[in-house]
Formats: sequence, structure tokens, C-alpha cells
Amino acid sequence: MKMRKKGDSPTKICPVCNRPFSWRKKWERDWDQVIYCSDACRRVNKSANAVHNTHR
Repeated sequence: MKMRKKGDSPTKICPVCNRPFSWRKKWERDWDQVIYCSDACRRVNKSANAVHNTHR
């Protein structure tokens, strides 16, 4: 893979905090499945879904 400048890397918007985050080398194989910018945002979303599912 060709080296990229930091400004050229793809970005996504985190659905929890609504902030943009950029591609990282560790996400190279999984970039299409990456949804959240951090573990903290993933935990917030999982706990929100758990609360929503228990109040049905």
C-alpha cells in the first residue's frame, strides 16, 4: 500500500459523539466495519441499547 499524508486519509463520523475520526493503520483490514471513534463511544452505545431493550 502506498504511503498517504495524514490529510489524505479517509474519515468517518462517529454516531455517538458526532466527531470525525480518521483511518488508522490498525484498522487497515477492518475499516469498512469500524463505526465508533473509540472504545468509550462503543461502550456508551452498548449501554444505551441495553437500557432501551430492557424497557420494552
